[in-house]
Amino acid sequence: MPSVVNDSCIKCGTCASVCPVSAFHVCDTQMVVDPDTCIDCGVCISECPQGAICNDAEADEKWVKFNAEQAKVCPNAND
Repeated sequence: MPSVVNDSCIKCGTCASVCPVSAFHVCDTQMVVDPDTCIDCGVCISECPQGAICNDAEADEKWVKFNAEQAKVCPNAND
């Protein structure tokens, strides 16, 4: 189950800095997770100061879709 970012994200970048597989992308309003890259280690969930990240089983379906769609068009946070 990949991680999912919701609209509580403030784009601080903490998630991207702790992600071992560079699954985070920077979009206009928030960070998002590429579900194809995420290995569901959970490190980002525990490190997010806003509590804006959870696994996809706990997330609202709109955020699951949003993350998957936006990860395809937004630049990777580690680029």
